Amino acid sequence: MTTTASAPPPFGRALCAMVTPFTEEGALDLDGAQRLADRLVSEGCDGLVLNGTTGESPTTTDAEKSALVGAVREAVGDRASLVAGVGTFDTRHTVELALEAEKAGADGLLVVSPYYSKPPQDALAWHFRQIADASGLPLALYDIPGRTGTRIEPDTMIRLAEHPRIVAVKDCSYDFLGIQKVLSRTDLAYYAGCDEHILALYAVGAAGYVSTVANVAPRRMRSVLDAFDAGDTAGAARLQHRATPLIEAMMAAGLPGTVTAKALLGALGLPSGPVRAPLRPAGREAVDGLLRAYERLTSG
Repeated sequence: MTTTASAPPPFGRALCAMVTPFTEEGALDLDGAQRLADRLVSEGCDGLVLNGTTGESPTTTDAEKSALVGAVREAVGDRASLVAGVGTFDTRHTVELALEAEKAGADGLLVVSPYYSKPPQDALAWHFRQIADASGLPLALYDIPGRTGTRIEPDTMIRLAEHPRIVAVKDCSYDFLGIQKVLSRTDLAYYAGCDEHILALYAVGAAGYVSTVANVAPRRMRSVLDAFDAGDTAGAARLQHRATPLIEAMMAAGLPGTVTAKALLGALGLPSGPVRAPLRPAGREAVDGLLRAYERLTSG
């Protein structure tokens, strides 16, 4: 099958990989999560990814993950799709999280490749099919070999696209040729998982993005897609370029995106709270640099 331009994206176009707010004592801040989610949706996000890596999924409990989905569902209602991160290195545990996310009100599941164990491609495909068979929710596969140690190879993607509930990919593979191969041969909806690739992937047929930078600049990130859809490709390029300094400061300056997003949200007086160990908060110099990049983006 080939991708059709008229097919609506399964989870929207402009998705934010939302941080998980904590109280100053480190507990889950559901009120803060609801306020942040409402702001993100009001500012242009039509989907939220909860309990992803940016949401500190490695250090939140299963109960916290379910509570977060339920609270955000209550806050945003049907104004945005909710995609719950459920991926772990354990197939059985991932199935359990998928079922709990479905009960809590998620619209879809984000499933990362099992990390550290480096399963071969046939085992990887089996893992994803087990998750897809376990619940009634559509799946987005998360391909980020730099973190997991395992690539979801294009041929594996093409085979997995035959499953009726495997509908999308969050891509951090940095493989433009492989992405275009899958786009040309399947109906999988690709979402740029790296903010610097938003326009590039959208221009070759991606559905949109899952953005960490959107935590702090949701309208600015969405404006890239809006300009492109309006036929203003030069304007879309200018908007992508304008966002580049903030993207670099948040995503390529030596600190994890979770740390920089929470630091900048906190500096702006928005819900965030501390990060959980082993992550450590950004220092004053880093926060000042983030604020400068943010102010340059939003001043014009």
